[in-house]
Amino acid sequence: MVNEIHRPAPASLQVAVADTLKWGTPGRVPFSVEFMPPRNDAAEQRLWSAAEAFHDLGASFVSVTYGAGGSSRERTERVASRLAVKPLTTLLHLTLVDHREEELRDILREFASLGLTNLLALRGDPPGDPMGDWTPVDGGLNFAHELIELVRSMPECVDFDIGIASFPEGHYRAGSLEDDTRYTLQKLQAGASYSITQMFFDVDHYLRLRDRLAAADPVHGAKPIIPGLMPITSLKSVRRQLELSGASLPTDIDELLTRAAAGDEVKNAAGIREAGIEVTSRMAERLIAEGAPDLHFMTMNNVRATQEVLHNLGMAPAWGPELGQDMVR
Repeated sequence: MVNEIHRPAPASLQVAVADTLKWGTPGRVPFSVEFMPPRNDAAEQRLWSAAEAFHDLGASFVSVTYGAGGSSRERTERVASRLAVKPLTTLLHLTLVDHREEELRDILREFASLGLTNLLALRGDPPGDPMGDWTPVDGGLNFAHELIELVRSMPECVDFDIGIASFPEGHYRAGSLEDDTRYTLQKLQAGASYSITQMFFDVDHYLRLRDRLAAADPVHGAKPIIPGLMPITSLKSVRRQLELSGASLPTDIDELLTRAAAGDEVKNAAGIREAGIEVTSRMAERLIAEGAPDLHFMTMNNVRATQEVLHNLGMAPAWGPELGQDMVR
């Protein structure tokens, strides 16, 4: 049944995301993908098809986002529990938005009971306006490091492996890159074992983040930093990504996409997409050369764009019905 909760292996047998980064991989570097809880049955079937494809392609782990204020909590848990028995190493996002501390404890106990022991600990953005002012709910927590400390204080969560978000260009609320470095280290020092970055489009920002953290704390700052990539498939989508994330688009990429559009984004959609996939592929190539521990693709529950990038990296077959396949078969 679509709504059935699937029980994965006991928590002690759940593979930690941090461990997947240490293992060998058939590709040049491990890769992982982010899914969103589907909104309807058709979207859910599309998600399962994508999960099967990424499993076949050898994803090191998959992550599942968490809606503002727990709006997708039931779907997030159900999707994650089913993914975990495919089997796919599954990472659950959790935010502080609109949750009191006792509610967070209940959620964490539920995750533990389902054997879902990989957690991405996030403060989260204000619902309705991601760039708005942050106000914690009465009885709630204020910072992601407090969520990590809460997890580490709970006997039920002793097996949890915790990741955090990091920000190559600095979090927009941080007064400076130095402040952002201090806040990121605070989360790592509280018990997180790695970070996944917000999406970015300039690899230099990722490298400078890595340098800042390692220089400020040679122990905790040296923990793995997984770059978050969203393949560029349209000007509309990249503009929306920039608006939501606060990331910047380098001038050369902006100019390349603008030339591909040639004044008509609809007519030249295929050219824009081709240029965008090439940009993401070049970024990924450089990240591999610079020693990134994993490439984390934000997929919007689709396979094709990510598979095209992986193919350009020599890590997946080409996409296309004319090649006798629709995904990986």
